[in-house]
Amino acid sequence: MSMADPAEVTWCTIQEVSRRSGLSEPTLRYYERIGLIGPVRRDPGSGHRRYDPELVETIVALSCLRDTGMSVRDLREYLAHLGDGAAAHLRELFRRNASRLDAEIERLTVRREYLRHKAELWDARVRGDAEAESRAIDGVRDAVSRF
Repeated sequence: MSMADPAEVTWCTIQEVSRRSGLSEPTLRYYERIGLIGPVRRDPGSGHRRYDPELVETIVALSCLRDTGMSVRDLREYLAHLGDGAAAHLRELFRRNASRLDAEIERLTVRREYLRHKAELWDARVRGDAEAESRAIDGVRDAVSRF
């Protein structure tokens, strides 16, 4: 962190950081407790947490990464390897997580196809369209085989 005069820094409350990052206040406290962020400065008068802009930026980045499904372990790895000399390591971390997302997208795509074929099946039954029903059954079976 830069050595700016604390009086000149715009400090954020936990509520503001929660709103900006999308992380709940309990999650922010948890991340501090496990050492993922922090230690967070406290207001000398009230004892409330006060987050400096650099920490808020880090928390927003962690929130974005968490939203991709990254584990706390991977978030720690990310923070531990920030810096110019760690590009290869971070690139691998991001590629590994992108591959995990690709697999998850494929699983979800199959489940979506299953539901669409089930809807087509019931539409065909309501219409009394045996040919469309048969196609829908084939689609359901195909999707099930890829579960």
